[in-house]
Amino acid sequence: MSKKEKLINRLRSKPRDFTFDEAESLLKSLGMKKSNKGKSSGSRVEYKLGNLKILMHKPHPNNELPMYALVRLLDELVEKGLI
Repeated sequence: MSKKEKLINRLRSKPRDFTFDEAESLLKSLGMKKSNKGKSSGSRVEYKLGNLKILMHKPHPNNELPMYALVRLLDELVEKGLI
C-alpha cells in the first residue's frame, strides 16, 4: 500500500490526531499545489488543481486538525472526486 493510500485510509477513519502535515502531504500526492494567499493570508492556505480549490487553516499552536476541519476536508475530496 502506498503512502497516499495509507493517508486516504487514515483520513477516512477520522482520527483525532490527523495533522496538517499529513493533510498537506495527501493533497500534494493528489497533484494539488499549495498557494499562500499573500502576506495578509495569515494561517489560510489554498490548494489548487486546475479549477478545483481547497482552503484550509493551518492550526496553531498544535499541528492536529480540529475534527470539523478533518470532516470538511474529507467531504470536499470525495465531492470533487479526488478520493
